[in-house]
Amino acid sequence: MREILIRNATIVAMDAAHGATPFTGDILIGDGLIKAIGTGLAATPDAQVIDGHGKLVMPGLVNAHTHSSETFLRGRYECMPLELWLLYAYPLLMNDPIGERLLYLRSLLLAMESLRNGVTTLCDDFFDPPRHDLDRLAAVFRAYDDAGIRANVSSAVMNVHTLDALPFAREVMPEDLQALLDFGPPMTAQAYMDYCRSAFDRLHGTSGRVNFMLAPSAPQRCTPDLLAACMDLAVEKQVPFHTHVLETKTQGVTGPALYGKSLIAYLHDLGLLKRNTTIAHSVWVSDEDIRLMGEAGVSVAHNAISNLKLGAGIAPVRRLLDAGVTIGLGTDGVSSNDTGRIFDVMRVAGLVHSAAGPEYEAWLSANDVLAMATIGGARTAMLEHVTGSLEPGKAADLLVLGLNNYSFMPLNDVARHLVYSENGSSIEMVMVAGRIVMQDRRLTSVDEQAIFDEIAALVPAYLAEHAELERRNAVFEPVMAEIHRRATRMNIGLNRYQGDAA
Repeated sequence: MREILIRNATIVAMDAAHGATPFTGDILIGDGLIKAIGTGLAATPDAQVIDGHGKLVMPGLVNAHTHSSETFLRGRYECMPLELWLLYAYPLLMNDPIGERLLYLRSLLLAMESLRNGVTTLCDDFFDPPRHDLDRLAAVFRAYDDAGIRANVSSAVMNVHTLDALPFAREVMPEDLQALLDFGPPMTAQAYMDYCRSAFDRLHGTSGRVNFMLAPSAPQRCTPDLLAACMDLAVEKQVPFHTHVLETKTQGVTGPALYGKSLIAYLHDLGLLKRNTTIAHSVWVSDEDIRLMGEAGVSVAHNAISNLKLGAGIAPVRRLLDAGVTIGLGTDGVSSNDTGRIFDVMRVAGLVHSAAGPEYEAWLSANDVLAMATIGGARTAMLEHVTGSLEPGKAADLLVLGLNNYSFMPLNDVARHLVYSENGSSIEMVMVAGRIVMQDRRLTSVDEQAIFDEIAALVPAYLAEHAELERRNAVFEPVMAEIHRRATRMNIGLNRYQGDAA
């Protein structure tokens, strides 16, 4: 791979020295890494030289939390809180798993959309019931490897019956419906560890870009021994322990109902709040929860759009940041978002937190949001030594944007333009590990039209099967609606109110 020299560009490095403050300079890239950043840099005679005049170079964006299992359900649902939406996006009554080719294609489609819109790293917590299978996991790894994206991947695990992970469920659901929910013997901690260790041995890091992570679905959905085993292995392998906590009011009720304490306090008492812990959502956390999270140095993947679409609420991001919690930005799945664009999440995160209250000094700035989308996201993925900022020795994961367009005309403040004006349309080139994976709005790693054609041919039959699943699972909707209503009515002492997003 020959060297690449980007000369005389506007650079937003997001490193400790510069943050989001732009400067003019050159970037020398070789062997997949950033070799030097400065002025007047020299390259080998055969180097590819890119004129950076009128261009902005910045780190690739990090999608800190998504679910590729939703990729074919884009635009399918609205006006549903999470507990109802789950019935249809992740049905209780299931068919056979999606075919392996479609499994590959739905992962590839997410990677393609991500790269086209500036996401060079994603954390995919995909769902693949009813069992965990290395060959199927390998299909997802292969899709990301083929696309050229960087990724942390895991298939979400749970081993607590749905009715035992939801407050009020046993008392609300009629016995005849409960009888339908026979999922067979739950996965043991040892069986899941065997699977995970095989995944590390066979798949983790083999491409240099795609890694395995531990993803217990949520503390109430997993037994304590499974949670502990996941954390022990995450610490051993230096990867995230990626889980969902306190996304909705129903989950806010769950901790006190099942454990007599908040779910964060429950994790703390189990010894599961650590540097490796990455929490998706963290909406209904109390001041005490936030203190525990900050002291432990955990990370949060903030899914601003998904939380709004599902009516979950607005995470208290400013208070989390002030407590020392690392924040990244996630799209969540494209069924609850409905895109894979982090630029969209940046804009919403930059705007919605201004509705927190009159203390405008605490509102999130564009610099705050840009840090979450880059180096913050890398930290949530435990990849800050690899990506998230432009620094010598780090991977050359970067974007080149043209400045001669509406988003930057006239140019005032680069970070504010990126957060409030840009939507990804200015991206001219995307590079991952020094490889150009998109140039002139065309992906170089895959044939987009061929993939679109194959999806158009194969997915309608899958969606017809899914529609039948939706009809079968609709029988549970009154139960989930009642659980949602009861949780919403309860005063559970969250020590905060809806909309306290500062």
